[in-house]
Amino acid sequence: MDLQEESDRFILRADVPGVELKDIEVSAEDGTLTIRGERLAREHVGSHGFEHIERVAGKFLRRFTLPDSARPEAIKARYADGVLEIEIPKQPRVETKRIAVTVN
Repeated sequence: MDLQEESDRFILRADVPGVELKDIEVSAEDGTLTIRGERLAREHVGSHGFEHIERVAGKFLRRFTLPDSARPEAIKARYADGVLEIEIPKQPRVETKRIAVTVN
């Protein structure tokens, strides 16, 4: 996973090749962003030859604590070419208001 911070948003990118969109779930609740999904194992093809498998199949889960500056209600997620991209907008910055002090 890659995390990038820009002035107005965070962008999280996760490589999930071979995972179908229907098998990915993104949620934000109580200050936590959760990404879960499942990469299904391919069907075993019966053969008399040698088979070597390195790609992992199974369920995955990642959780991230959202910063206070995040706007969870505005999070957007896109999936294309095996890459899940999650955009987390930031709250607008509130400028500090200077308060005049008077003498009585």
